Amino acid sequence: MNLEMLHPADQLVMFMERIYGYGMTTTSGGNLSVLDDNGDIWITPGSIDKGSLTRNDMVRITPDGEIIGNHKPSSEYPFHRHIYKARPDIKAVLHAHPPALVAFSIVRKLPNTSLIPNVKFSCGEIGMAKYGLPGSTDLGDKISEEFKKGFNTVILENHGVVIGAKSMFDAFKSFETLDFSARLEIDANNIGKPKSLTAEQIDWYKSRQNVSMDEFVENNISSAEKEARREICKLIKRAYNQQLFTSTQGTFSQRIDGDSFIITPAGADRKYLEPEDIVKINGDLKELGKIPSRSVELHKEIYKQHPHINSIIIAHPPCIMAFAVTDEPLDSRTIPESYILMRTIPKLEFGSNYMHPKETAAVFKENTPIAIIKNDCVIVTGTGLLNAFDRLEVAEYSARAIISAKDLGDVVTISDEEIGDIKKAFNLAE
Repeated sequence: MNLEMLHPADQLVMFMERIYGYGMTTTSGGNLSVLDDNGDIWITPGSIDKGSLTRNDMVRITPDGEIIGNHKPSSEYPFHRHIYKARPDIKAVLHAHPPALVAFSIVRKLPNTSLIPNVKFSCGEIGMAKYGLPGSTDLGDKISEEFKKGFNTVILENHGVVIGAKSMFDAFKSFETLDFSARLEIDANNIGKPKSLTAEQIDWYKSRQNVSMDEFVENNISSAEKEARREICKLIKRAYNQQLFTSTQGTFSQRIDGDSFIITPAGADRKYLEPEDIVKINGDLKELGKIPSRSVELHKEIYKQHPHINSIIIAHPPCIMAFAVTDEPLDSRTIPESYILMRTIPKLEFGSNYMHPKETAAVFKENTPIAIIKNDCVIVTGTGLLNAFDRLEVAEYSARAIISAKDLGDVVTISDEEIGDIKKAFNLAE
């Protein structure tokens, strides 16, 4: 989907639906705006249900201040106007009140953007604006002052967050990434002490380029491959809707046959992936004109070493990631289902999935279908797409249960004897 071709009113509807649908704002909270090439500001209306907006609800404000539309603009239009005036490079502004970021705003602290690598270069440095009355010129002045300093992401004291970007999709990506990071930090603090990446590690991650591969022309696509492409897109969207993925983070792959597999493209919005967007890999060749996930070498190596594995997922769910950024182990011995699907879950060093793909791939034995990469991701393998997806869901639910249990008392795991009974009853590999 080419979002740049969407009318500003349609962009506002689309992204407010996403923000509201994922519980990142309320019926009356939050506002979005787009500055078009004519200098008109398109903005969400004030006092209209955010859960049922249509394009006809959007308000246009011309450069001379004329208001055109069926409603009045958002009461916080003044700070949108202030930001556009202060920063001519900004063409979209997003403001919302997701609980995790509100939590930081009411303790007046900035989220740690160094727990995982993509947050720092997606959101940049974060500013904090002093408290101001909503809708007031004073608040607009305080927010625009932070944007004048070069910040694109600003936490508002006792309020929420404002993000400015060159497009609404870029603003949303930064917003979603920051909210994810905030939730991760809160969860991590519930189970241990979060460990940050160094500036050198973040710079290394940022410098990584897409994998260079020769190309082939795909002339014939079998019915089986077409079905696999359809299923992979369906489960990617499901993973996104369950917040196991973000819009640009998260990878699926599926073996087709031998050394041939299909994989998620790099950088594409997971919400709108279609079968034709998926990239086919044949040995050392990639499908013509497409860019596969930067983790393609690891996927290739896992399939090469392990004939029993037919699907791989790399994801960054917030509860699992809380264990990735602390020293706490993710113990699968919580309930039988968790142990059966997860088994042993090793933690591997940051960067090992890219620097040492062969050694990383070797970890995935039949009794080790999942591994965590410190401060980066979880890698889940399975006999098929649904099996791998089920494991990912169970792992995230198990991580969430352990985090919640920390507030109730000491976690009691299933005993070694009981684990032995499970292995015998379900014929699990040693």
